Amino acid sequence: MTPQQLRAACLAFTGAREEFPFDESNSVFKVAGKIFAIAPLGGEPLRVSLKCEPELAVQLRATHPAITPGYHLNKRHWNTVVLDGSVPDELVRDMIEDSYDLVVARLPKAQRERLHWRALSEG
Repeated sequence: MTPQQLRAACLAFTGAREEFPFDESNSVFKVAGKIFAIAPLGGEPLRVSLKCEPELAVQLRATHPAITPGYHLNKRHWNTVVLDGSVPDELVRDMIEDSYDLVVARLPKAQRERLHWRALSEG
């Protein structure tokens, strides 16, 4: 996955925005003002930090050496993925979507409705 593909994957969701609150080298992807991905797109190696359900986070880390506890983040709820090709792009995209969904699920109902988002349990 290239930096451009990573940016496109993060911005593909309704209401997603890219901001630079820390510095110009760290892209922070937010929905409704809440962070769901952080990536230094110019970094070598390319990496992205994503929210994750704690149990799944542990499983992913055990399965993929390139997935580690979130760098400078809550290690229970965040993973950092080194995009060195060892983690399939499809899995990375799924992790981005899961991170976005975790954030949106916690938004007030009115905000979720404006984003046209529905939880899997809602159908």
